[in-house]
Amino acid sequence: MINKRLLIKHLLAHNDENSFYDKKRKIDISHKEGKAKFLKHICALSNSNPKNNSYIVIGVEDEDNNIVGVDFFDDSKIQNLINAYLTHPPIVQYENIPFPHLPDHKVVGLVTIRPTGKITSLRKNIWKYYGGSVFFRDGSMSMPKVFEVEIKDINSKIVEAIENHAQNNIEHTLDAVFHFMKTRKDYNAQYKVFKEYFVVCWSGQKKIIDGETFYSRVDIELINEQVRLFFSALDQVAIAINAYSFKIIEYVNLGLQNSNTHYPLEETTISFEDNASYNIETKLLFEPPQFDKKVLHHIYNANNAILEKLKKGLPIEKTEEEDLKNLPITYLICYFNLFHEAIDKLNEAKPYLKDYGEELYSLYKEALRVLRKVKYS
Repeated sequence: MINKRLLIKHLLAHNDENSFYDKKRKIDISHKEGKAKFLKHICALSNSNPKNNSYIVIGVEDEDNNIVGVDFFDDSKIQNLINAYLTHPPIVQYENIPFPHLPDHKVVGLVTIRPTGKITSLRKNIWKYYGGSVFFRDGSMSMPKVFEVEIKDINSKIVEAIENHAQNNIEHTLDAVFHFMKTRKDYNAQYKVFKEYFVVCWSGQKKIIDGETFYSRVDIELINEQVRLFFSALDQVAIAINAYSFKIIEYVNLGLQNSNTHYPLEETTISFEDNASYNIETKLLFEPPQFDKKVLHHIYNANNAILEKLKKGLPIEKTEEEDLKNLPITYLICYFNLFHEAIDKLNEAKPYLKDYGEELYSLYKEALRVLRKVKYS
């Protein structure tokens, strides 16, 4: 079992960016340019490593390898994006790896690329890259190239050695459990051992809503691999545990005019097997709520008026402050009700919401997170 935190340290300590490893300060796949660059790197790493895993580490300064972290990214639908744009797509996994020195809301992103052994290419045009383009790694660069049918395998032994040095042990496991229980003790921290091998730690603030038990500020870590599986600061989460699995159902709080309802968003099940392996499956549960179109037109126009004020630097009146707070989620609701331009307006509002304060910007990021999950399903 690979300890992903150790794996990142070995990648950073022993290798500069090369044909099996890349590092980024951050990525942004919410826009076409960001998606295109991410897909280019996935394509190049997969083609340059036909018989071994390759990696992208996200949240690291390029010049000095300083680990600064990025926001938690729980987009379980990233494989759907890969499949939509790449021919012979590799299996891609994005994991959130906690580091003790980082703030609680920051992690290091680890992208693992498992190739199919076939040439990967762009399926269709995106940004400035044309459909049919093939990329390879040339040192630390992902470059378009003319390729031959036979791809040379030059990294398998190096990557195998790095992965072997990142194997977990009982000391790492116990240290990680104690650290979690100590740092999350104010949030009902618990742990459970599955199949005599896997340790899952989890915590959250317990709430009873209409007779049902939910948790907020949920933090879940699969200790054996040092992977943070799930984190939700804003939503309500239901958890079910048995001897073989750990199931999380995430609910999103949506509504208009302070009349909100919890809608099931996604179900994640971690199943543990007898052969010291596990599997994570996600299933989208979300059914977009439908609202009266006249009411939505009124709210949509009110949002647009507030956005224009933000763009012009005009003060927000007291009576508009609640509408401003609800702006990200109401734009999202409008989009789910076929106001197609609402997402363009939401993206347009990003820099102004960010300048307005961390709370409002967090609500914006939460709206985008829900959109990603629904869009790529």
